Amino acid sequence: MVDIKSQMIGTWTLFKKEMLRFCRVVFQTVASPVITGILYLMIFSHVLGDRLEVYEGVPYTSFLIPGLIMMSLLQNAFANSSSSLIQSKVMGNIVFLLLTPLSYLQFFIAFLLAAILRGIFVGLAIYLLASIYIDLPILHPFLVLTFSFLGGGLLGAFGIIAGIWADRFDQMAAFGNFVIMPLSFLSGVFYSIHSLPEVWQILSRFNPFFYMIDGFRFGFFGQSDVSPWFSLTILGISFILLSVLAIQMLKSGFKLRN
Repeated sequence: MVDIKSQMIGTWTLFKKEMLRFCRVVFQTVASPVITGILYLMIFSHVLGDRLEVYEGVPYTSFLIPGLIMMSLLQNAFANSSSSLIQSKVMGNIVFLLLTPLSYLQFFIAFLLAAILRGIFVGLAIYLLASIYIDLPILHPFLVLTFSFLGGGLLGAFGIIAGIWADRFDQMAAFGNFVIMPLSFLSGVFYSIHSLPEVWQILSRFNPFFYMIDGFRFGFFGQSDVSPWFSLTILGISFILLSVLAIQMLKSGFKLRN
């Protein structure tokens, strides 16, 4: 019992440290991505708002908001865990974390929860700001929360993997520029995949970001390109696989103790 309590205290302490890290630069970690998301919303809704209706009875501006919320959530969950690890490695203070009696599972849980929370903070802020001007119903709150936590967890785990693998900031930037950003823009944030040529529709179905955004959008409107339960299955399997890989990398000390 005492051992479990001490492990919980250790996990909470590392989680609190990660939370304080991004709260101290809240304009950079939360306000900046929120402003970016709102700018995307303003520009695309102004250009296409009156010209396009993706789902029947759903204005394009309303259709756009859940996609922008999830895209921002995913990008910031990844950024939180990956930037924390790469900064610690480059600055050399990762050794102080490794010297603690924390297990690899405690490391994983603390980094993952902090990543999820930052992503949800950003997504919630975009939702609240957009709701001031646009009536946005939530038909299935359970699915909205489930896709938010699992999506944030998936990208948080991927961020841990990227942070462990990368040795320099430019290597970390490559993940954002050549993996996260392309997958985000090709996931149906700004459109339905049914509007794409058949080849691109097939390719989109191999993009895990598509299932996260499509399932999340179903929670708002009750309409989606594929079944939300299929999306949830893909998301759950992807989360488990990346979590297992991240835990194994932490357990082995790959590029951390070497």
